[in-house]
Amino acid sequence: MTETPGLNVLYTATAHATGDGRNGHATTDDGRLDLDVRIPQEMGGPGGATNPEQLFAVGYAACFHSALKVVGRRRDLDVEGSEVSASVGIGALPTGGFGLAVELDVHVPALDRATAESLAADAHQVCPYSNATRGNIEVTLTVV
Repeated sequence: MTETPGLNVLYTATAHATGDGRNGHATTDDGRLDLDVRIPQEMGGPGGATNPEQLFAVGYAACFHSALKVVGRRRDLDVEGSEVSASVGIGALPTGGFGLAVELDVHVPALDRATAESLAADAHQVCPYSNATRGNIEVTLTVV
């Protein structure tokens, strides 16, 4: 694995894709994920199984929610009952190929809107998914 300068790797997840890529099968080394993947019907595929965008959305939502809670606790804010939803869109780029766009909807019921927006912005600086995508894809943060 390529090292990122200054990164002290604490955990590495490894997954394998087989079959026909987006119409295939994916597993993780530890066996916790073992699933079929299919191109969604909206993209002309058969559907009927998960797809990479759904998996990315689940990972980003969970990771961002964790960052939100860590930052909230550091700031001594009430983050109980908070939720994060991630929507991941895929589409053709004008330059060729495909790209992604993400919308993160953040709900923190115990906080006023301004505080929740500040918390979400701070979490966006901490979240590993946000750090990995920054400058690469459009990520929109919305406090709902």
